[in-house]
Amino acid sequence: MSSSAPNEIVVCHLGRVSYERAQGLQEQVQECLIAAKRAEPPETQPHVLLLLEHPPVYTLGKSGDAGNLLVSEERLDAIGATFHRIGRGGDVTFHGPGQLVGYPLFDLDRFFTDLGRYLRTLEAIVLRTCADFGVTGTRVDGRTGVWVGPDERGLERKICAMGVRCSRWVTMHGFALNVTTDLDYFDHIVPCGIDDRGVTSLAEETAASVAVEDVRGPVTEHVAALFDAEVTERHGAKARSFLGEVTGERIEALGR
Repeated sequence: MSSSAPNEIVVCHLGRVSYERAQGLQEQVQECLIAAKRAEPPETQPHVLLLLEHPPVYTLGKSGDAGNLLVSEERLDAIGATFHRIGRGGDVTFHGPGQLVGYPLFDLDRFFTDLGRYLRTLEAIVLRTCADFGVTGTRVDGRTGVWVGPDERGLERKICAMGVRCSRWVTMHGFALNVTTDLDYFDHIVPCGIDDRGVTSLAEETAASVAVEDVRGPVTEHVAALFDAEVTERHGAKARSFLGEVTGERIEALGR
């Protein structure tokens, strides 16, 4: 793939993708970005942002407590969910339909080499997106992610979970913003290992009708603004074709 501008981000809209397939795709793109920057001479490949949904799945970060998954494998089967131990930071969380998941595969050498700042920037993207739908998000000291409250409806409620992994300053994993997520799935875990606060969604917090497809545009706009980047969007077959160029492999249909 030919070199690109240092601040170009290609946003790939992939629909609903299994967790295993998305994990493998992230790893492939991360490896290619690392190889490009280590080449002689170095190649400048575009950063990649995968935006997608998952079928119901619980994931546990490398430092997480397996005891925070409160149900057996048999119960997981009964509710149509799967479970994976993964290499990101953070504890156990849920991904599923109605949740916009963002996986930035960014070379931070071309932005800033500061993981704390990177996480705060991801939070800012979500905070601005929530505001677009009339929801006031907040940060909570010592707890990564985006919250709503405290307010007349109760204590802080987590609306977006985050967990990242970085290799040679190339990121993977990212954020999961609850839009119309079935919040009953969170009853089967201690979300992010936090047992004294609840979870919520944009649909829960706003009287307006909202869907995942409504949220992708604002997220993309805020990514462009906060990373001061030029953004190109690819959908469906065009997204798969682009990812095939990046990885050097044919990318078959990913979405539903």
